[in-house]
Amino acid sequence: MKMMDCVRMTVEKERYAKDGVHKGMYGWICLEDNTNGTWLVNFPQCGEKPDIAEISVREEDMEKVPIMYAAENERIKAEYGE
Repeated sequence: MKMMDCVRMTVEKERYAKDGVHKGMYGWICLEDNTNGTWLVNFPQCGEKPDIAEISVREEDMEKVPIMYAAENERIKAEYGE
């Protein structure tokens, strides 16, 4: 993985959920380097809405995808009542 890659969360873990990030959400890698197997990932919403989170995610907890769907992030966020 590298900076600007689009990714999707493949797991549901408390460490991410406490920041509002859940399995199936899309994000993009913000920095060029990973630290101890983690990448800084931004999870946006559509338009001018504030981002859901910008957090460190373990590489094995996400997969690279060809395109990001911020609308899906909003749908998942609503499922959790956030």
